[in-house]
Amino acid sequence: VQLVESGGGTVQAGGSLRLSCAASASIGDFNLMAWYRQIPGKQRELVATIFSGGTTTYPDSVEGRFTASRDNAKNTIYLQMDNLKPEDTAVYYCLGAFLGVNVWGRGTQVTVSS
Repeated sequence: VQLVESGGGTVQAGGSLRLSCAASASIGDFNLMAWYRQIPGKQRELVATIFSGGTTTYPDSVEGRFTASRDNAKNTIYLQMDNLKPEDTAVYYCLGAFLGVNVWGRGTQVTVSS
């Protein structure tokens, strides 16, 4: 199974972006899917989790600004990011977890200018 992220780019502070993560197989096979981000030199940070039943959770740093969703028919998950801040600048990765096996995408760069 492969995961491919898209939708990154450069946006001004206060702007919005929507990231997509397309899977090469059914996303229904994953127990959960998630979005992470990473700044060079720092650990990867969880920004959204989507459970198989559709429940989503977010850390305080993005709660109210980021919204994760899934389209099972398209085998794709999304991350809608609003009111972006310069500190949201990072490479964003998609994760799919299945029976203890983690599958990562290659990431997409998001840059927020002040």
